[in-house]
Amino acid sequence: MSALETYRNNAAQWLESIAPIYGKAARKGLSVEEDLALARRYQNAKFEAGYAGINWPTEYGGQGLSHIEKVTFESEEMKHGLPNGYFGISLGMPIPIMMQFGSDQDFVKERVLKALKGEEIWCQLFSEPAGGSDLAGLRTKAETDGNGWKINGQKLWTSWAQYSDYGVIVARTDPNVPKHKGLTYFWVDMKAPGVDVRPIKLAGGDSHVNEVFFDDVKISDDHRMSPIGGGFAVAMATLMIERYVATDSAGFGPHLDLFVDLARQIDINGKPALTDGRIRQQIARNYAMRSGLNAITARAMLMMQAGMTPGPEGSLNKLIAVRSRQKLSELAIDLQGSDGFVFDEHAPQKDNWTSSWINAPTGRIAGGADEMLLNTIAEKILGLPQDHRPDKGVAFNQIPA
Repeated sequence: MSALETYRNNAAQWLESIAPIYGKAARKGLSVEEDLALARRYQNAKFEAGYAGINWPTEYGGQGLSHIEKVTFESEEMKHGLPNGYFGISLGMPIPIMMQFGSDQDFVKERVLKALKGEEIWCQLFSEPAGGSDLAGLRTKAETDGNGWKINGQKLWTSWAQYSDYGVIVARTDPNVPKHKGLTYFWVDMKAPGVDVRPIKLAGGDSHVNEVFFDDVKISDDHRMSPIGGGFAVAMATLMIERYVATDSAGFGPHLDLFVDLARQIDINGKPALTDGRIRQQIARNYAMRSGLNAITARAMLMMQAGMTPGPEGSLNKLIAVRSRQKLSELAIDLQGSDGFVFDEHAPQKDNWTSSWINAPTGRIAGGADEMLLNTIAEKILGLPQDHRPDKGVAFNQIPA
């Protein structure tokens, strides 16, 4: 047995042992607050067992292993419906960015350790009402205030902000230069005076996203994580990580095996749907697509381990995976006939086709809408010329609002 097979078997045994305590059955009927409390205990149990920060450096509390072990563990973890979603963004983008760009290493190490244990959660404050997917169009201001800064403005669609202890934020520090050049990257205490978090109820029934208002929120200059005016580069580094870390070839919907199971149970013209050539074709196409996306992600992770910056190919993951999830969910609903219309707003998106379908549009907007991803693919991967930009080279305060 290879070392990786031994690792998988050990992980599978541990997960099976704790699944009755933290898994799908244990979570049924819990409120969000109760589920979050359970999730914190599960995250701490992962840390104690050596399964948190699997591919992170040991000096930050990680295990110092490779992406292969991380993917291996997560492939076993996903079988049990465990409560890891609350920490996906926190451990996926803000914390890795803190490790890379944080100035006070003692502070950074403390935050990383607490996040790995589930004691603290971080959010990512990027999108705004007027900016949409155009991050450089943001209007939240950070103005000098003594030896520090004062932040005023509004962010939108911030996942888990209502439960977050800290957040990373991009704000405009100079409106007199072109929009990409006047931004600075900070971290902020989400419990600071002047921070107002308001949850938004989505079509699927949950409220994991929020609008966040900043009213004279004061931070010191050691909260700054980029050169003044150099925030866009750090924001792009965050988004490059997001394209790979916050990704799933299933588009965060049901696994393909669940569709195969459904096709076995449903009949078409008196025969199992699984024997229908059209259904088999959709299964094959999805399998090939998901394998391709997994290969792109694996390559990017190896690049990051080698100290390289992954390329824009991650835009393909986000664009294709969620679109595919939406279409496959729609097909699954169609196969079920009228039974497919039964909707439970508490049903998990990863194992319920109706819940997956109604929540898919949110996934297509979050982290960059389809149109932005298509532009990235066209310009950065295919080498096509940029769209005409009337605001290019124009000072931000001269762009019509």
